[in-house]
Amino acid sequence: MSTSSLLILAATLATIAAVPLPGSQPVDYVNNEQIPMFVNKIWSSKTQLPYNYYSLPFCKPDTVETEKENIGQILIGDRIQNSDYQLYAGKETHCQYLCDRKYNSEAISAFMEKIDNDYTVNWILDGLPAAVRMYDNDNPSEIHYEKGFPLGFTGNPTPDEKRYFLFNHIQFIIQYHAEEKVEDNGDKKQVYRIVGFEVEPWTVKHVKEDETKPWPGNLKKCTATRPVSRDDEAQTIDRPDTEVVFTYDVMWVPSEVEWSNRWDMYLKSSTNDNDIHWFSIMNSLMIVLFMTGMIAMIMVRNLYRDIARYNDESPEEAAEETGWKLVHADVFRPPAGFFGPMFLSVFVGGGMQVLAMSFTLLGFAVLGFLSPAQQGNLVTAFILLFVFMGSLAGYFSARLYKMFKGKAWKRNTFLTAFAFSGSLLTIAIFVNFFVWAKRSSLAIPFVSILLLVGLWIGVCAPLVAFGAYHGFKAEEIKHPVRVSNIPRQIPTQPWYLHPIPSVLVGGILPFGSIFIELFFIMSSIWLGQVYLVFGFLFIVLIILVITCAEISIVMTYFQLCSEDYNWWWRSFLTSGSSALYLFLYSIVYFSTKLEITQTTSIVLYFGYMFMIAWCFFLMTGSIGFISSLTFVNKIYGAIKVD
Repeated sequence: MSTSSLLILAATLATIAAVPLPGSQPVDYVNNEQIPMFVNKIWSSKTQLPYNYYSLPFCKPDTVETEKENIGQILIGDRIQNSDYQLYAGKETHCQYLCDRKYNSEAISAFMEKIDNDYTVNWILDGLPAAVRMYDNDNPSEIHYEKGFPLGFTGNPTPDEKRYFLFNHIQFIIQYHAEEKVEDNGDKKQVYRIVGFEVEPWTVKHVKEDETKPWPGNLKKCTATRPVSRDDEAQTIDRPDTEVVFTYDVMWVPSEVEWSNRWDMYLKSSTNDNDIHWFSIMNSLMIVLFMTGMIAMIMVRNLYRDIARYNDESPEEAAEETGWKLVHADVFRPPAGFFGPMFLSVFVGGGMQVLAMSFTLLGFAVLGFLSPAQQGNLVTAFILLFVFMGSLAGYFSARLYKMFKGKAWKRNTFLTAFAFSGSLLTIAIFVNFFVWAKRSSLAIPFVSILLLVGLWIGVCAPLVAFGAYHGFKAEEIKHPVRVSNIPRQIPTQPWYLHPIPSVLVGGILPFGSIFIELFFIMSSIWLGQVYLVFGFLFIVLIILVITCAEISIVMTYFQLCSEDYNWWWRSFLTSGSSALYLFLYSIVYFSTKLEITQTTSIVLYFGYMFMIAWCFFLMTGSIGFISSLTFVNKIYGAIKVD
């Protein structure tokens, strides 16, 4: 793909990326119609362990009902349940009493632990997560929003005393876009479409107007004429038998924001600045330009000249040649040992499975089929696409294994079906034991584990076998030159072409093409930020594929010029080593951006980052291998060999 084509594609997809994805169809609410508000998990970036909202003794309805969840929601720890909050379209409420609670020492300790770990509360209204407005201290006019609001905070009235405060009064700020709707009988009525859901948490120690009467309707500091104030005494939550009264306000604010653009507020965070994404794209394009220039120089100046001279020379003159042409009788010699051709083909099959899944997933996301309003859809689509792409894993693995003259085709199919997918599931279950011990909502229930195992064994494995059958039935990949019976001796290699240095150098550029966008993805996963600019990510994925292909071709060419024909695994590892840099970056990110100290959270973080790096290794390695195989076939097919 030419650079001009990439720029045109970048501009097109970035335009799509700049528009947040649409959700389901808008819901119209008539005046005074009740709008259900749901509570979700409480979560902290310090622990990465979400918990059910009602795991803390909040106000809750008599019957707690859990919304039906997809597998993606279960895996990310979402637990969406009904609440006691009464919200009505267009109706403003001031100092509405919710409930009162008297907490014992155990409940207070639970609150204090969660406040110490900076837990945030997540609510959902009309598919929108609750957002808190944040101001930049250096630029007060700069506003961005963060999902969820803090459970509470700590303070130090004296140097030797630490107090805990709970946010017990919530001000709902619901932004709406008024629409005029024509009914079937021709009458017109105004409806509300919710385009923003802000919350502003307050802490206030409520007192009674009359100590002899119960709480409802007996608030002294919170009435329609006397709203709560920042000057009011704060509600502490660190003394035995603390009594807490929960109240809330509801404000309806008209907005000109269209319903289709209501996710814009979540993109106003400085970490989602489109300028930075564009810088990431341009950075990656510069790497592609550099690599394309090297490829062009090799093809035009070196290869074209070498091939022409080799084909024009007599056999005696050709015998004096050096470089890549001398190894034509060994360049297609299969990698040595049983594990060479077997595992190389299995790895490439798994990598093509991840690559196909990634392109399909991002394609659906860019086109708007994966709505952010529907929690867990992205993870659900990831799992299902991964399972269905098992047929490609079987096909590619079988074709390569057949090319290597492999005979153990049943073992090849078995390993393709179970080695990669099984390793991911094993790591996930291992991490899950630690999460289970913490009773986090992120723990995968046993039924869900059985579902995942069922998808793996009942769907993915048969699809792998189906793909492998067609791969073995397909015509064998033919090489343009024959392999000699006696291997050629490989001369002493310069230090920079030894396997370890060349492989490590080769992984730098592919990682460099994605590391800026990687920061946003990591922030989305581990800091709970919203990531909706899938168009940018799709562009970066295309650039990553081109970079992996080009760096593997260049390093393979240098290796062959040095008369080293053991390029099979080297071409895979050259681009695949970018996964090592990804994992090292995760260590840097852990040290600089996160404040994780708990053992379970550390196991969770590095367990999942290892799974991501493992998938990235197979994907990038497969791209490099397939590209190098195509390149080697082309150049040796262009020379005349007896």
